[in-house]
Parts: sequence; C-alpha cells; structure tokens
Amino acid sequence: SSLCLFSGVCGGEFSILRSPQSVAFRDGSWPIPGERIPDVAALTMGFSVEEDLPWPGLGVGDLFHRPQATVLVTVKGVDKLPVKGFSYPIENAVPFSLDSVANAIHTLFSEETPVVLQLAPSEERVYMVGKANAVFEDLSVTLRQLRNRLFQDSSILSSLPLSSLSRNNEVDLLFLSELQVLHDIASLLSRHKHLAKDHSPDLYSLELSGLEEIGKRYGEDSQQFKDASQILVDSLQKFADEMFNLYGGNAVVEVVAVKEFNSPLSRKTRSILQASQGKNENPYNLAYPYNYDYSVIFNIVLWMMIGLALAVIVISYNLWNMDPGYDSIIYRMTNQKIRMD
Repeated sequence: SSLCLFSGVCGGEFSILRSPQSVAFRDGSWPIPGERIPDVAALTMGFSVEEDLPWPGLGVGDLFHRPQATVLVTVKGVDKLPVKGFSYPIENAVPFSLDSVANAIHTLFSEETPVVLQLAPSEERVYMVGKANAVFEDLSVTLRQLRNRLFQDSSILSSLPLSSLSRNNEVDLLFLSELQVLHDIASLLSRHKHLAKDHSPDLYSLELSGLEEIGKRYGEDSQQFKDASQILVDSLQKFADEMFNLYGGNAVVEVVAVKEFNSPLSRKTRSILQASQGKNENPYNLAYPYNYDYSVIFNIVLWMMIGLALAVIVISYNLWNMDPGYDSIIYRMTNQKIRMD
C-alpha cells in the first residue's frame, strides 16, 4: 500500500472476517499500529483503553449492544491472506498480547460465566479462565496430543484436500494440527451453546505458526506453501462462520497475518547493573507520565469536598439559629409555665 510508505514500515495485515452490525468497521487502507491491536479488541467489546485510538478504521458503533465474543487468530509467516472482509495494513508489527482484555473480562465478569482461551499450539502455550476450563478440558494442547488427535477417525485429515502436503512429515503435521485445533474449538463450543448465549463476553486468542514452518522447510515459492496457504484461508473462513453462528451473529472474528514480528530495539527488562545507576535516570527532573484518569479523579475529589464543606456550613448555620419555639411538642412541654397551667 502506498499509504504505508509515508507512515512507516508495514509488516502485515489486520483483517476483519466477521463482525456484527453493532461494531462499525470502515472500508479503507488506514494503517493500524501493531501495538494498538489489543486496544481495537478492547474498544469493540466496550472496554475503555488508557490512550485514545485515533484510527479511522473503527467507528463508534452501537454503544448499547456490544459483541458477545472476540476471536483473534494470529498467523505467522505471511504478510497477507486473501480472506473476505475488511483488511488494514499493520504499521510496526510488534508482538502483542490480549492479556489486558482477558484481565478486564475476568475482573468485570468474575461472578458470571466468561470464556477466555489463549492458545499457541506450536509453543504448547495455553491459558484458560472461567468456564473455558470445563468447556475445553478435552482440547489437545501439547504436540503429542495434537499428533494423536490427527490420526483419530473424526479428525480433519479425512475431509481436507491435502494436495502436496504429506501425513508423514512433521512440519506438515504441525500445520494440520493447528487447523485441527480450530475445528475442535468450534466443535466443543457447540456442545456448550448456553455459554455463547449468556451475558458475559468471551475471548479467544490463537497463534498459528505452522504456515511459517512450512515456508522455512519447503520455501515460499513451493507448491506445499501455496497449498497450505489456500487450506489455511478456507479453514479460517469456515472457523469464522462457525464461531459467528454459534454466537448468533454477535461476535467479531479477526485475523492478524504477519511475516515476522519486529524485534524490539532495546530490552524492556533491566539488569542489576542498570538498577544501581537509578540516580542518573532522570537528570532533567521530569514529571511522571500523565495518567488519563487524573482529571476524572481530581473532579470527583474536588466537587465532593466542596459539597461536603457547603453541607457542613449550611447545617451549622441552621443549628446555630434554630428557634426552640418551633421545636416539637416534647421539648415545649418541659416549659415551666405550661406545666403550672
């Protein structure tokens, strides 16, 4: 995209496969910063973010009808996938996480039945919160479980057109096992449809790197890579339709395609030697970073103090100038003159 040349290096594509009418995505080629993708997910679900997102691709939408689920699939090893829906170039494709969205759901809906599932099959990394532990307890998460799952009778091997891919190659099996996970997630959720119809929002975050491994093994010009890309696009589209339908058309399904994540130029962690030099960190005596909640908290405290001060003054004034003659009959009956009569 020519727009990326002026705004920075674009290293991927952010696509919206399915979304309800209450979420307003606009058609255009506006680059989205890679580190703000979690904020897009948070805003579509109705959560607040610390910093405003001046990105034209996301409109206000219907504030009173928020989607019941967000599904975000990250595909590594390719810049873009020919999927249906709105697509936006990614500017500065840095690694991101939906932990902030998961924490918001877990905090706000801890007493209800949210489903939070974050999964990276090739790294055997899985994180489940809430009812996900019960729904997806049979989900294959380790590489050994995934391989065994592929060779069961109900696996996707019997229905997928493998073309140039092989059942006997470890790299091919890793790619196919990730597609099996997509299929199993929709299948397991269909047995617990009541969780897709409750009032608590759900979150699914999946990271697929099987296509990247096929590209490294066979080359990106190989027939295997082309066949795998097409199979992946078809599987993602089917997965998006299944999840969208399970949630009654009230879910956002997004795909992030990235060739490779940009490594940060400097480490965020600090060593012991750096920590000992803390005195020279701020030679210009700069103030701490501005907190966007500051004005809200300041106004709450200010007007509460003013209100309490005014209340004390008014109450004190009225007590000081109170006329005992207008008091209740109980106090007036203690008057000596009334008693003598």
